[in-house]
Amino acid sequence: MSLTDVSSQTRRLPRLPKLSRTAWTLGIAVPVYGAISALTLLDVGRLPRFRFDPQPLIESGIAIQVHVAAALTTLAIGIYLMTAPKGFRLHRTFGWAWVISMAITAGSSFFIMTLFQNFWSPIHALSAWTLIGLPVGIAAVRRRNVKKHRQEMTNMFVGGMVVAGLFTLLPGRMMWHIFFAI
Repeated sequence: MSLTDVSSQTRRLPRLPKLSRTAWTLGIAVPVYGAISALTLLDVGRLPRFRFDPQPLIESGIAIQVHVAAALTTLAIGIYLMTAPKGFRLHRTFGWAWVISMAITAGSSFFIMTLFQNFWSPIHALSAWTLIGLPVGIAAVRRRNVKKHRQEMTNMFVGGMVVAGLFTLLPGRMMWHIFFAI
């Protein structure tokens, strides 16, 4: 038996099913969020209850208020755009509204520096990525590359709104205090 005979008989591992970037992003972000939240809540020792208390938002600075208003607008329009029929005038109109509100959301985040006092945090890289990705998505649809447009905008919605929004609800953060009590 030679070395070539041994190497030709090696077993191959089965391939994982091909998943979209969106599926991978959610598949990683949701368990990480769940683990961080569970560990934080176990440390506190009490379960949260839902409530709505806008006082932390009212007491926050204008940059945070603009950011939250733009983010909620972007989320609402994005949910509509993801579920409604594509390619019609209404989709284009709401699409432009989504792009503007997404740009305001990303831009306003650069004025929020509460995580690291007087300095940007790693989450600001997501804002920079969004401000670069918005023109890329618009350029793709103008070139009639609908697949690239759909991919860019879906990734921005999932990464910039769903995943980032999920992590704003971590225990101890302001949005947590607005919606939950311990």
